[in-house]
Parts: sequence; C-alpha cells; structure tokens
Amino acid sequence: MRVDVFRIEMSSPDDVRGLKKLIEDGEINPKEIIAVLGKTEGNGCVNDFTRGFATATCRRLIAEKTGWTEKETERNVAFVMSGGTEGVMAPHFTVFCKNDEETPDTGEKTLAVASGATRDFLPEEQGTMAQVNDVKRVTLELMKEAGIDDPADVHFVQIKTPLLTSERILQAKSRGHEVVTHDTYESMGYNRGASALGVALALGEIPEGSVTDEKICKDWSLYSKVASTSAGIEMQKCEIILMGNSTKAQSKYRIGHSVMKDPIDYRAVVEAIENAGMKVDKVPTEEQNKKIVNVLAKAEADSTGYVRGRRNTMHTDSDINHTRHARAVVNGVIAAIVDDPMVYVSGGAEHQGPDGGGPVAVIIEK
Repeated sequence: MRVDVFRIEMSSPDDVRGLKKLIEDGEINPKEIIAVLGKTEGNGCVNDFTRGFATATCRRLIAEKTGWTEKETERNVAFVMSGGTEGVMAPHFTVFCKNDEETPDTGEKTLAVASGATRDFLPEEQGTMAQVNDVKRVTLELMKEAGIDDPADVHFVQIKTPLLTSERILQAKSRGHEVVTHDTYESMGYNRGASALGVALALGEIPEGSVTDEKICKDWSLYSKVASTSAGIEMQKCEIILMGNSTKAQSKYRIGHSVMKDPIDYRAVVEAIENAGMKVDKVPTEEQNKKIVNVLAKAEADSTGYVRGRRNTMHTDSDINHTRHARAVVNGVIAAIVDDPMVYVSGGAEHQGPDGGGPVAVIIEK
C-alpha cells in the first residue's frame, strides 16, 4: 500500500475549501481517502456540535467528488472529529489516503494506516466490557489490514466514541436497563476509557482478564501507551484509525511515539520525534520541522491537582472544564518545540497513558 497524509487548515467547522482544492488539483484522489481526523473549534464537551457539523460537511464533499452516496461515504471513510482548540491550537483536518497498488517490498518499515468501525452500542453498553471487547476485535482486524504483525509497530490508535445523552439514558431505562452513569459529561470519560482499554488488550499492553466493568475509569494502573480516544454526540459506534509502520507499506512517511508523563513533558515529544526516525539535537531545527507532518497527542489534568509538585486549578476552575485547560497547555508545549501551533491535541486521557499524562505520536516525512 501507499499512504499519503495531508494537513489542511480550517477557518470554520464547515470549511472544506482546502480539501476541495487538493481534490480538484489532482493531489488527492477522493476515492483513496480512508480517514479524516479533525480538530474543531467547539468546547469539546457534550453539546459540541462542531464535530458533527464538520463531519457532515466533509462527508458531503467526498460523496460529491466520488459519486458515492453519503451512506457509502460513511462506510468507506472514518470521520474522527475532536472538539476544542483552546489557546493557540489551530483548527485543522488531517486527511489519510491509501492506494493498494502493488509496490516493491524494500524491507523498510513506513507509515501504514487502516480505518474501520465497531458496531453501534446500546446506551447500556457504553463504557462497559461490551465496548472494550468490540474495540479490541476491530483493532486486531485493522492491524492485519495495515500489514502490521508486531504490536510494537503500532504507534497511535485514534478512536471516536459515542457518549450518553438524556434521551439515550431514558431509552435504556424504558427497556429496563441501567447505564454506567447518569452524568452525560462523565459518560464521555467512560466511553474514552473503555475504548482505550480495548486497544491495550488488543496490543498486549495489559494482561488478558485484567479488565472488568468495575475497573473501567477506576483502576488507573491499566492503560495504553498508544490509544487516543475522543467522545462525541454525533455517533453511537466507535470510529477507529490505526497508524503504525509496516514493510508492506511504501509511503514517504514514518510514525513514532512516546508517552508524556505530565502536560509539560517536552522531552517525551522529542522522544516521539526520534522514535519516528528523526535524530534531533535537543529540539528540531527549522529544516527538520518542515518534515514534521503532524503531532498527535492526548492531554489530561492530573487527578491530584499537582504538576511537578506545584498546585494548579485545572480541577477547581468551575468556569472552564479541566480538559480545556489541559489541551491548551499540551498544545503550547508541542507548538513551541515544532514551531507550529497547528497540531492535534485531544483532551480526556482516561486509560491513555499514566495519570496526568498521555501518548504523543509524530508523523514525519522521511
């Protein structure tokens, strides 16, 4: 396979002019698009409709350019929109294209990407082992599709999960079922956490049998070092984009990752760059930064309320949710290193890296 990656700036959630131009200029074959990963400028909370707005606009454009129906487009392309571009984070799309043409096997591992989706989840299944197990199943299928045999070659698994709304909670209750929480915002965390644990099990990051319903969003010793999950009101299934390196891929990109131990762990960002194959001296040079296609990271406020022994107010600020604080901080750290604020940072890292930290991945051009 050949994989191409395009990062496209947006002026609003429905701004697809950049993608449209790349298609019309022949740089992107719309039928080769397999995934669109977006950062939209909403609040990133339950009522963030910028995610659905961006998805609908993107889906409509791709359907128009391919001749597919919107339902066919939804089946062929994974749309993962993460809300919240606090601080200096620039809203943007990252578009992944894949061509399955035969290419010579050089033995070099380069960027391989596969996308897919779980089944729809009933409200009472969200944040439970039902979700964990189905995410695990699809993750393993996508590894095979991407031509990745070794879990160590998987560097980032981006997932968009559903969440509970008042209507969905009442629907479950009307059928005699209980849900994991009646707090719709808290349901985002349960969905993110269950999905991340599905990835961790699939990749052997945690032992089989270690996850139960009771441990989801409770036992923080269980986590994935490569899962990045985001919840949204716009779906009832999980959309999954798996990224890694494979000898079966012949692309001009590589991906690497590391794990930030806290929101200001800039060394982990540098480690991720080097893990992708770019040797840097403390931080990348101006020329090296031109070869960084995008940085993908999770952000989380430490549950203790402290970072490096210093107290912060991320959990006690009643005006601004802690996920919004964390996204702004992590984006600022990464932007300073790569000299570009247009990077992907998603908030809420339940079971994604250690408490207060989160995975960070870097895609570079070889």
